[in-house]
Amino acid sequence: MRPPARSMGPLLWAALAVPVAAAERLGLERSPLWAQLTGLGVLAAATALHRTWPATAFLLAAAPGIATSPSLFTLSYGCALAVFAFLLGLRGRATGIALLSFVAVAAAGTAKIAVRQVDPAAEWLVLMGMLLFGAVFPWLIGRYWRQSRELTAAGWARAEQLEREHRIIADRARLRERARIAQDMHDSLGHELSLIALRAGALQVAPGMAETHRTAAAELRAAASDATDRLHGMVGLLREDDEPAPLAPPGESIAALIERAADSGLPVTLHRTKEASTTTSTTHTTSRTTYRVIQEALTNAAKHAPGAPVTVEHAQNETGTTVEITNGRPRHRPGPAGSGTGLIGLRAGVAALGGSFEAGPHAEGYRVRADIPTRKTAGPDTATPGALFTSARRLAHRRVGVAFGAAAVVGAVLIGGAFAWYAYTKTHAVLTPTAYAALKIGTPLEETVPRLPDRTISDPPVDRAPTPPPPGTDCRYYRASGELFVPVDHFRLCFDRDDHHELLEKSVIPRPGTTDQAQEQRRVWAR
Repeated sequence: MRPPARSMGPLLWAALAVPVAAAERLGLERSPLWAQLTGLGVLAAATALHRTWPATAFLLAAAPGIATSPSLFTLSYGCALAVFAFLLGLRGRATGIALLSFVAVAAAGTAKIAVRQVDPAAEWLVLMGMLLFGAVFPWLIGRYWRQSRELTAAGWARAEQLEREHRIIADRARLRERARIAQDMHDSLGHELSLIALRAGALQVAPGMAETHRTAAAELRAAASDATDRLHGMVGLLREDDEPAPLAPPGESIAALIERAADSGLPVTLHRTKEASTTTSTTHTTSRTTYRVIQEALTNAAKHAPGAPVTVEHAQNETGTTVEITNGRPRHRPGPAGSGTGLIGLRAGVAALGGSFEAGPHAEGYRVRADIPTRKTAGPDTATPGALFTSARRLAHRRVGVAFGAAAVVGAVLIGGAFAWYAYTKTHAVLTPTAYAALKIGTPLEETVPRLPDRTISDPPVDRAPTPPPPGTDCRYYRASGELFVPVDHFRLCFDRDDHHELLEKSVIPRPGTTDQAQEQRRVWAR
């Protein structure tokens, strides 16, 4: 189990206090006791605030480092700076606040560097390098970690949402299947029952039939009509009202449907036209819907206009399919009025395909017309939820990569600039041993300057000088060699402060760890 958040604060403070105590104990950094206690108190305050105010905690953690070293190059508080920068990226969501915090630390360090009597350029480059590698990089790592956790949580939430949607889709599929069965019962059985009633009516009026047979035919016709009405009632209970239900293919062509209706005694004729320029065949959905419209119209004509002639117009062109079914005046007593369920389903089905549907009285009879446009097959939709989530994750990773790359480029520029400045200042402050030996005591400054380098060193090792500088003099310090990143000897030249500025003293400051032989060589240089 994870430890509670409250117990992590003291542990974090204890871990950050170890470098402060260790640096003082090992003699790596020297600071008074009150400064150490103040730094530990500031770290305790930062630890208490890092969850609610991460930017404030970062600024508090940077304060002891700036107080110890303006360039933040300190062993005691460098770890604390990196840790709280990481926590700022992990808990802070506002990028602007983090950038302002970095700018504030840089401004404070720059101000202190400007006040101190040191080489400001080199110290400022060290400050920028420490900010980049000790603050910006940990902040980016914390920010990446937070974004990765958020994306993972969003992925699990999306998976749960998709699972819920799949369950909803499965439930709707069952409802749609129920509606399909209901509509299929209405279209197929209703049509067959209407044809049975039509044939029973033909038998009822056929000449030469016995009265008992006529009565049986009439009862059969009435029973078929009642069964059709009950079927309409069941369909009304089963079908959904909010959307049309998809149906299975009827299994026969339109011509076969017309022929079967004509064989049952329905006076129906079919007129089909197809333009010669039409090259695109109708889709399965369009053919199925056209079949349903004709089937329902024939069923209604046989039930509500018995004996009336029926005409079916079926036209197909580049724009779509048009079907029109018209019947005349009924010659026999029509059946009872229906519920209108079939026409409602047809209207919804045609509208779902983007077409138009009309049904109503026409001349002395009734007309049903449907215009169904040609539908082009659409390409697959690649914008799936999984693809969108993957794209968002790649975008987040790309942004983090760009941020790391930009920080790395800036770091490389700063390091390269710092090295170039270090090399320039060190190599242009070299006084060769030959030139040093040629300098004579009592020589005026204006005669000595042409032999001296362009620059003097800004951090002279005065603590290693064999003797203190003479009083009333201004001393200049130079390197004895142009080697970089290694300790070298230094030369000290002291000029008096009167009007002549004569050379009063020159001495050699040895590098650490010199031998007696090297000391003798330096005495020769001094003579």
